[in-house]
Amino acid sequence: MEPEVEEFLKFLKNEKNYSAHTLKGYGGDLGEVVSFLRKNFPRHSTADRIKWNEVPIFALRSYLSQAHGRLGPASLGRRIASLRSFFAFMSRRGLLDKNVTLDLSSPKQAKTLPKFLQVEEVFRLVEAPTQDDFDSRRDRAILELFYSSGLRLGELVLLRVEDVDLGEAVVRVKGKGQKERLVPVGAPACEAIRQYLPHRAALKIQEGFERRLFLGKQGRAIHPSVIAKRLQGYVSRLGLPRHVTPHMLRHTFATHLMNGGADLRGIQELLGHSSLSTTQKYTHINLDKLIQVYDKSHPKA
Repeated sequence: MEPEVEEFLKFLKNEKNYSAHTLKGYGGDLGEVVSFLRKNFPRHSTADRIKWNEVPIFALRSYLSQAHGRLGPASLGRRIASLRSFFAFMSRRGLLDKNVTLDLSSPKQAKTLPKFLQVEEVFRLVEAPTQDDFDSRRDRAILELFYSSGLRLGELVLLRVEDVDLGEAVVRVKGKGQKERLVPVGAPACEAIRQYLPHRAALKIQEGFERRLFLGKQGRAIHPSVIAKRLQGYVSRLGLPRHVTPHMLRHTFATHLMNGGADLRGIQELLGHSSLSTTQKYTHINLDKLIQVYDKSHPKA
């Protein structure tokens, strides 16, 4: 790997505690840029490294221009964000005379509202696993926990048995940037986990996975793709007219809290958002609810 890129990724891993998924994204983005510069601007590279201090702004704009035809605005924006972070890192290390990425403009992002399930739909979904066997008990616990606590898929698969306190009805979650938060767990989710644990205990658990809460039948940590596939299986069985992802259950959790009158700051804490602006997208969905609250409480309504 290109030396400066490798140092940057080490920095993100060791000092920023970025997840393996995020590191893979940064590495892929910057690797693509390196390949483009070597092929199209060879005078700014040697056999083993890019001369980053010599790379002109038009070379980066040329890369983004060719990427524009095959990437959507969100993916293109991520490429620009990766470049900016990398160049900022090199600037702090004194490797650049000028950070040319400051002159790059990001594409406008289309504002899309998060998709979510209606209350009746999500109730049917989480109650779909009904058998008293390992798969059903595990799936019911996973679905109840998704809807009860709004976890990310990556957070759920990394949960350890000791992270869930059924007595206090809370779960300790390690989110983005390795930040920990405590999230309440509803009574149905607690009960679903209680019913799953005896089935988990009956497994022959493989070495290294003894503490993972959610396992596959082979005694290893369940893979995120398995959860997504089994979720869609229940959706199809119920005849729900849409494609449902684990992240949609997180959106559903937040939306239903918002509909119930929950404080935006509280939802931000539960979701583990570092910025309130990320949480505010849920206000767009519930304009009718906000108007009702306004009408009831504002002196000038």
